[in-house]
Amino acid sequence: MTKLLQPLVFFMIIFLQTTLFHLSYADVGTAAHYSPPYIPTACFGNDVSQFPTSNLFAAAGDGIWDNGASCGRQYLVRCISAATPGTCNPSQTIQIKIVDRADTSVSRPSRKGATIVLSTTAFGAIANPSAASVNIEFQQ
Repeated sequence: MTKLLQPLVFFMIIFLQTTLFHLSYADVGTAAHYSPPYIPTACFGNDVSQFPTSNLFAAAGDGIWDNGASCGRQYLVRCISAATPGTCNPSQTIQIKIVDRADTSVSRPSRKGATIVLSTTAFGAIANPSAASVNIEFQQ
């Protein structure tokens, strides 16, 4: 190969790699849901002002609880798959606030071991509410 073509081929390879392969900055996990009563919570006790007016909130599973440091964190959450086809609303991404710990919440989650346990409103926004759990993509 001539010396003039080598840099051109190199830049073409770099260009193709950057356009065809995208980096993802999100994590993948599972989401379940829980129902009222939501208080008291492990994060803010009986303070009702902890809940966003949109009712898009969640309890943190062990994977993101971080000894309570997750309290108040906000995550973007999107349903990516489920056991039953058509369960997800993949075009819907929601922003939720962590207000509780899943293991100690007053209401029991629909499925144990979930990464994030969403309020019924939050879960219904991204998936069919009759599902026990879904696979999600989430990022802070």
